[in-house]
Amino acid sequence: MPAGGWLDEALHIVSPNRDPRPPGEVVSLIVIHAISLPPARFGGDGIARLFTNRLDPAAHPYFAQIIGLRVSAHFLVRRDGELIQFVSCRERAWHAGLSAWKGRQRCNDFSLGIELEGCDESPFEDAQYACLLALVGRLCAGYPIDAVVGHSDISPGRKTDPGPCFDWRRLGSIGELPGDLPRRR
Repeated sequence: MPAGGWLDEALHIVSPNRDPRPPGEVVSLIVIHAISLPPARFGGDGIARLFTNRLDPAAHPYFAQIIGLRVSAHFLVRRDGELIQFVSCRERAWHAGLSAWKGRQRCNDFSLGIELEGCDESPFEDAQYACLLALVGRLCAGYPIDAVVGHSDISPGRKTDPGPCFDWRRLGSIGELPGDLPRRR
């Protein structure tokens, strides 16, 4: 990984919704999410505006409900496979919320968050899987990743993403991923 934690191949849009990781904390988890703004609509700048605290509450009725959220992710993979990075991998992005993995609380402390532009009701695009596979491979080569999980795995009952349309077997086709991949039907 580059020393600053920013990938050259990604478009950089810096989010203020980040902070330092706890001292000595090592990145060991990748969390896959899905997001669309407005819900179930793709394209536009709603996600980037949310992650940079510039969402216009008058642009859509749903935006007025979430205007106070202060969230981010390290990466966003758009429907066409474009990769955007909002937070350096060296910093903590605010993507997981109340979460735990294998008894460890506060997954933001030790994880990297990857958002896929999508929702529970729609399949993801081939271009997204291609970008995701390359990104996960690169992150696994740069960090001692123990597991690649969904938001639903670290926040069960609270979150459903990346949702039933996400193809975990396709992600597993990357080959030798270290550690756990959730077992899906």
